[in-house]
Amino acid sequence: MKTAEFLEILDREGRLLAAAALETGLDAPVPTCPDWRVRDLLRHTGTVHRWAAGVVADAETSPRAFPDPPDIDDTELVTWYREGHRRLVDTLDGAPQDMTCWTFHPAPVSSPLAFWLRRQAHETTVHRYDAEAARGGPASPVGTDLAVDGIDELLRGFHARARSRVRSEHPRVLRVRTVDADGVWTVRLSARPPVTELGAPHGGAPHTDAPDGATAELSGPADQLYLALWNRMPVPTVTGDPELADLWLANSGI
Repeated sequence: MKTAEFLEILDREGRLLAAAALETGLDAPVPTCPDWRVRDLLRHTGTVHRWAAGVVADAETSPRAFPDPPDIDDTELVTWYREGHRRLVDTLDGAPQDMTCWTFHPAPVSSPLAFWLRRQAHETTVHRYDAEAARGGPASPVGTDLAVDGIDELLRGFHARARSRVRSEHPRVLRVRTVDADGVWTVRLSARPPVTELGAPHGGAPHTDAPDGATAELSGPADQLYLALWNRMPVPTVTGDPELADLWLANSGI
């Protein structure tokens, strides 16, 4: 996906999040984040937006600590969120393409600016879904291309880091496959952080009850699989060893 697409998605998803929060009310529980109310969701996402905007605006080259969310009164919270979201969109839109700044995971991207555009588009999309889950009713769709990209960022970015808790005493292979798009990943699990490769093991046969070259497979439409891997809904289809799928889902939270 192109950086302009991520910017457009970030802009749209942030506005949808604020609208859902207003419609729902700040005291409503967020079923996809059981410990949160809508106000917690706004405080968290608004803090992320300001933090990311600061890294880019200051061309920060070393890790910037993530701050605690501020104690904002409910009457001001949606306005505060919208201001931070607007600042992030404007900062990323105005940043030079060749800028250098700190990034925090190794997902393949063309530049630090592309990293932050991509990361914030996904951050905001997932939390927009949370806000709409709190509201109830149909959720706004997640585009197929964005969903495939987000699965890739999660598998080859977040879970390539040493802090990933997805480990296995014995080497095993998990396959992740979108059934409506060209998205297949092979996740090799061991006592070390997962190693994810594009494509299926050994070229990959179609998924079956015993996936060829894989211990288990998680599959489904890209938008559903994206949300499932972010622990927002059940995995549409699990084949092979369910214990391995359970291990991934129980330990893959970010």
